[in-house]
Amino acid sequence: MYRWIRTWFLPITLLIGYHQTEAQYKQYEIGFEKYKESKYNEAITSFNEYLSKPNRGKNLEAEVHYLRGLSYYKTQQYNYAIEDFEEAILINHPNKGNIFWFLGKCNDSLGFYPDALEAYENAIAILQSNKENLVKLLVDRSHVYLKMNDQLMAYYDLKQAYAIQPGNIEIKKSLEKFDVNEIANLEGIQQISGNKTTVERSKPEPIVANKDLAELYKDERRFALVIGNSQYTKEIGELRNPVNDATDMAAELEHSNFEVNLLINATYGQMRAALLKFKEKLDRADHDNSVALFYFAGHGLRHEDENYLVPVDARVEYEDDIWRYCFPVQRMVLANMEFSKSRMNIVILDACRNNPFPSLTRGAGQQGLAEMKKARGSFIAYATAPGSVAIDGMGRNGLYSQEILKAMQKPGLTIEQVFKEVRVNVARLSGGKQNTWDSSNITGEFYFKF
Repeated sequence: MYRWIRTWFLPITLLIGYHQTEAQYKQYEIGFEKYKESKYNEAITSFNEYLSKPNRGKNLEAEVHYLRGLSYYKTQQYNYAIEDFEEAILINHPNKGNIFWFLGKCNDSLGFYPDALEAYENAIAILQSNKENLVKLLVDRSHVYLKMNDQLMAYYDLKQAYAIQPGNIEIKKSLEKFDVNEIANLEGIQQISGNKTTVERSKPEPIVANKDLAELYKDERRFALVIGNSQYTKEIGELRNPVNDATDMAAELEHSNFEVNLLINATYGQMRAALLKFKEKLDRADHDNSVALFYFAGHGLRHEDENYLVPVDARVEYEDDIWRYCFPVQRMVLANMEFSKSRMNIVILDACRNNPFPSLTRGAGQQGLAEMKKARGSFIAYATAPGSVAIDGMGRNGLYSQEILKAMQKPGLTIEQVFKEVRVNVARLSGGKQNTWDSSNITGEFYFKF
């Protein structure tokens, strides 16, 4: 009898699964039809229903994110559109060129001009073989440059667009609005003959297809110091996640070609020795081809506008004990990284849980960490906004590090894109209670994965 029940039950299970999949596909079809009818809010509702089902067809997921993103774009909900477009790109939608184009439009509409330029650059690299699209993209990007008051780059984009379509009256009119003498001055040209300007300064590189990132960065050396402190004294209390966070971060960084030094439950002496060795290693490296990364998970606090990392053996009874027994991030960590002149310095601080010394009610009683403003050539990422407290995770990792580990595994993302994705996911998973923060003064690009 048991065998008969098993034999009967299996086809029923398959049948149920088939009907569930069919129902989900129907939900996608409804959303698609609503989109074609310009009923964008109804389309969003259908796509939301589709994406809410755990047994949805994964082969349609990228298309649903793309169509929902377009629906959000059409209803001027640009923040939501950006999330969907980025997700569609991450899961390899075949129409990446157009998606990057819409990302550029969304970021432009929100005033995120550097992000808009980056999106347009990606779109141009993919769509450049289509001359009509290339002209439109160059014109769109020129508008962003104008909003950023970069007359020269706007002029170059329009000039290139007009060279492709010399009969385009609208582009010609836009070019005539520029002051030739002002453009000449911007280019650093001293000699102007009549109405003709001879461009002597080198112009931007012509648009080329995507380069092989691995080849481009093949000579790059990467160094990381990773510290995770959990086992604090009884007075401070033990933290659940930092050791796991640091261990997993070190492993993932090694997979991204970093030479990693990992410290677990480090004392003051161990942290000091590791920081000095880290500095010596960076000083010996080829500055133009080296990247330095410092990661800390554990207790941190701010005191008199400086952020401090807390070793596991810290004994702090009075405020002046803080600078004796804890490590100042800006003065010791960031300053030494900057002094080494690595091409890029990355600091990730998952250290904003709470004040570990509640008896100190003045300077050390301030919540969270302070934003570090002196950070030449550095990208600094915080688990939460300045002055706020982060949330510990309930699983193996803290919420912030958990999302960093996921995002940095995705190939082809710049560091800005990685931490933008982290910000979106942490806000969503925390119900808006935790908002990550990063500040950047970098000029080049960095990719964890190529």
